[in-house]
Amino acid sequence: MAVGLDPTPAGHPAWRIPGNKGIWAGIVCVFVEFAVLFTVYFVARAHFPEAFEAGHSRLSLAAGTTITLLLLTSSLFIAMSVVAIRKGARRHSIAWLSGGLVLALGYPLVKYLEFRWNLDHGIRGDSGIFFTVYYYLTLTHLVHGFWGILGIVWVLARNIVGAYGPGEYSGLEALASYWHVTDMIWLIIFSLIYVLV
Repeated sequence: MAVGLDPTPAGHPAWRIPGNKGIWAGIVCVFVEFAVLFTVYFVARAHFPEAFEAGHSRLSLAAGTTITLLLLTSSLFIAMSVVAIRKGARRHSIAWLSGGLVLALGYPLVKYLEFRWNLDHGIRGDSGIFFTVYYYLTLTHLVHGFWGILGIVWVLARNIVGAYGPGEYSGLEALASYWHVTDMIWLIIFSLIYVLV
């Protein structure tokens, strides 16, 4: 979410960080965690460039692209839910958030199908250094995706019972912030693993 967009919840300054302090502490932890994993990725890639070059071409680019589209569109829908609640359009906010949830649920489904496809093609965690790194990165991200999906369900339930409105929507903003960060990290994984930039 963009910082400083009006209207803001009652009593909040016009320019502020969206969400709440708790979610940003969590987001910092996520960034640190993936910084360590990306460091491992680059060290491994520097030592085994041939394995990474050969490995990435065996992955399903279609699966990686589909996940990217699902996550980005879900993120857009959740952002639209925040915009709607700021305007007092709770029904629209719920509809956007529901759409975001449906798309978000497509992520673990496609990832499951991708892993089955991998196993059918002999791609396991012990198939080489590239695939070990691939599984560590994507499974760790999937765990964070599950946390995000649970967050969407929780925030959607709270939105349905009227917990959010034009004067208070920090919980919805916190969810959106977390989900956007999850998307950002996936874009890096997609670039490094599926495209091998």
